[in-house]
Amino acid sequence: MKSSGFISFLCVVGFLCSFSLQKVYAQQTSPESEVRDLLQNFFYAMKRKDSATIQAAFHVDAVMQTVIEEGSVAKLGSSDVSDFLKRVATSEVELDERLLAYSIQVDGLLAHAWTPYEFYVNSEFSHCGVNSFQLINTASGWQITHVIDTRRKEGCR
Repeated sequence: MKSSGFISFLCVVGFLCSFSLQKVYAQQTSPESEVRDLLQNFFYAMKRKDSATIQAAFHVDAVMQTVIEEGSVAKLGSSDVSDFLKRVATSEVELDERLLAYSIQVDGLLAHAWTPYEFYVNSEFSHCGVNSFQLINTASGWQITHVIDTRRKEGCR
């Protein structure tokens, strides 16, 4: 009788452990973590000049923009994803954008990520700012549809 009680105890412990592991696994594959992984891989690919990985992160209709400060007025600069891919792939310097934090919100198939960053060229500090990403969850997974950033050299650290 003692062994059947012990076996029951092991079954309960096993069940509880599997429930806990499922909960941990579910947390690891949340939409927020998927978006974060995509962005981490995107910037790692940029550092490695891996244009194929970068291109896969972008939706075919993606838009890239930057806020250009002219005194106290903002102007909007735009660039083409294909031009960005060419610049990264053919760059003779190491481009290293280091994300400092992530604020990710998800509503169904739409996500927004706010990522302060510091940018380094050949390990030397260049500038800092914030990226604002809009993403959608497509048949290929999360993809960037819009990114707009700020860039500054002062007030970074």
